[in-house]
Amino acid sequence: MTAVSNETAIPIGQMDDLQPGEGRAYGVEGRQVAVFRMTDGTLRATDAVCPHRGGPIADGQFDLGNVVCPLHQYAFRFSDGGCTTEGIGSVGVYRVEDRSGEIVIWL
Repeated sequence: MTAVSNETAIPIGQMDDLQPGEGRAYGVEGRQVAVFRMTDGTLRATDAVCPHRGGPIADGQFDLGNVVCPLHQYAFRFSDGGCTTEGIGSVGVYRVEDRSGEIVIWL
């Protein structure tokens, strides 16, 4: 018997609206989530607000492993949301996928 998950996929936008190398903030069920489209076309998602001083994470520079807050250059790992600098805190990370041209996220 397979376990059934209570998580629901939430469509939040079109892939065509998010270009490779771009990050964008989306309002999803009362929270702000940053979605990043990697240059290889894959997606990553985190909380959109930096825990340090509320910086706009979606505006930060990123690579396959990390996103950097544009205000104070703190880096957060996409793998677990942890900051590479101790004492700053972490951001939530979320499962996100391209489903036939639609961005879908699980909170």
